[in-house]
Amino acid sequence: MKSPLQILQQYWKYDTFKPLQEKIINSVLEGHDTFALLPTGGGKSICFQIPALLKEGICVVISPLIALMQDQVQHLQKKGIKSIALTSGIKYSELDTLLDNCIYGNYKFLYLSPERLQQDIVQERLKQMNINLIAVDEAHCISQWGNDFRPSYKKIEILRTIHPAVPMIALTASATVEVVDDIITSLDLFQPKIFKQSFFRSNLGYLIEHVLDKNFKLTQILKKHPGTSIVYVRNRKSAIEISDFLNASGFSSTYYHGGVDATEKTKRFNQWLNEEIRVMVATNAFGMGIDKPNVRTVIHYTVPESIESYFQEAGRAGRDGLPSLAFLLKNENDTHRLHNQFIKILPDVNAVKLVYRKLCSYFRIPYGEGEQTVHDFDFNTFCKTYELHTLITYNALQFLDRCGVIRFTQRFTKKSSVQVLTTGNYLLDFLKNNTEYEYITKAILRTYGGIFDEEIAINIPLISSKVNTSETVVIETLNKLKDAELIEFTHTLSDAEIIFLVPREDDRTINRVSKHLIDQNTSKIKKVEAILKFTENKSKCSSRLLLSYFGEENTVDCGLCNFCTNKKKNVSPINVKKIQDDIILLLQGKDLSSRDLISHLTYPEKLILQVLREMNEHSIIKINHDNNYQLV
Repeated sequence: MKSPLQILQQYWKYDTFKPLQEKIINSVLEGHDTFALLPTGGGKSICFQIPALLKEGICVVISPLIALMQDQVQHLQKKGIKSIALTSGIKYSELDTLLDNCIYGNYKFLYLSPERLQQDIVQERLKQMNINLIAVDEAHCISQWGNDFRPSYKKIEILRTIHPAVPMIALTASATVEVVDDIITSLDLFQPKIFKQSFFRSNLGYLIEHVLDKNFKLTQILKKHPGTSIVYVRNRKSAIEISDFLNASGFSSTYYHGGVDATEKTKRFNQWLNEEIRVMVATNAFGMGIDKPNVRTVIHYTVPESIESYFQEAGRAGRDGLPSLAFLLKNENDTHRLHNQFIKILPDVNAVKLVYRKLCSYFRIPYGEGEQTVHDFDFNTFCKTYELHTLITYNALQFLDRCGVIRFTQRFTKKSSVQVLTTGNYLLDFLKNNTEYEYITKAILRTYGGIFDEEIAINIPLISSKVNTSETVVIETLNKLKDAELIEFTHTLSDAEIIFLVPREDDRTINRVSKHLIDQNTSKIKKVEAILKFTENKSKCSSRLLLSYFGEENTVDCGLCNFCTNKKKNVSPINVKKIQDDIILLLQGKDLSSRDLISHLTYPEKLILQVLREMNEHSIIKINHDNNYQLV
């Protein structure tokens, strides 16, 4: 039998392993359950691919993202290794054939999503396969304490029942001590060998920038630091707007989010990968498995919801070992936004009880009955019927799914979508002559960016409320515009499916799982508090703070972050007083924006902004209605 190093040389053309890779591979070959905790860029996939190639049979890989599965399968196939990914959209007859191929066709890798694993046909065929290894990629998704928790990951343990003697390897790039323990328990790993590499990245600097004008700062960073970049934003609308802004500012850019068509996603990713486009503006949908070594800057345009998200996304910079930077842009709005977006919408026990009772009433489920009944579910109609807060209700349904009370299968992105097929001028001319369509059409155009470029998911209840008309009228109007071949409009009556998994018992049902809800909410609040505390740090190296969060204490200063560079400069109080005097002198002539002041002054931008904040707080200066500074 060949050695792991020979397989590495044969297929990957490397002469040496990265740290811990060989030890992890040997652990798997010895038949141990194994836990691999390696930083982004640490080479996790090789840790299960090489032992699977050395053993007879097929390796089953559970992975959370279609793009990640397809990318790994494509790489394996290019090496001549028979691999397959069972993604969504495969017809039953085709699925049947593909599973037969895995049993009889000498395939070495079968990639599955955790949702696909729940299908009876898949489970039955897995029983017939000679499985040599089970690999759970992005294993933090299984933990309720993990940042990307996915309820379906909890059901991976079915593989333990089907093949109890097959070794399992869990892999992740970001997990606290608490999450590691939860993964081991949830996957039922037997006396696992745990391998953890330090998360310290000597080539990566974490820079927190407190700014007033994020767009200006963004262009400054890209001008100053050439090379490929990723800009992370909070939602789809921002991805489109910021990409458009960068293109208008002379930076080649495109955007990537969950609503972009799969073919277009692949095209844009390849353009960025091949450096035809410099900047990828993306939501966190552009995440796991991004394998581009020479990303020089990762820029978070807004503060993410947790240190786990930030650390993993920032870690996509500098995977080639060359100096790289991870910027996080923050202003005063971020704290308020994080609270509204992630804390304010957490359901408490009473909210979950209310949603569950209303759900049972909505489908007329009698007390003590309803188990295994299946129902088409229109989420927006449900919320409107009972006047429920949509985000709190959504999170409550997610929790009920997570705890096995219901199965909540979503199809939100396919419910309603619109793309304008004509030019803006032609559409406006049409609306002038057909005024009955004007208010609804313009409300959509003002609400959703990018609607001329691609099919965009829209919220019909939101549009109906904006124009003060019924949802029926909105749908009728859009259908008429579709008939006139001005738009492409897709609308389905159901956006989800609900399966009741236990008999209805109202409060008693929820009381059994209420502790999990309290723990989960507490965990999410702590995560938001931790990232906010990190962004306000002025007394410790950012790298050391991040490593401490993940349980590493014996670390050194990075020499690259704000704290380290400021320590080197050793700015004295005299300098600050001089900056204040210079600002006052400039403002005596006229009111100026922060951008104007930065361009006139020779001090570091961060220091100027800090002094401006302090002068504003002490009422030496103020911000007027034009967002310019003036003397008080």
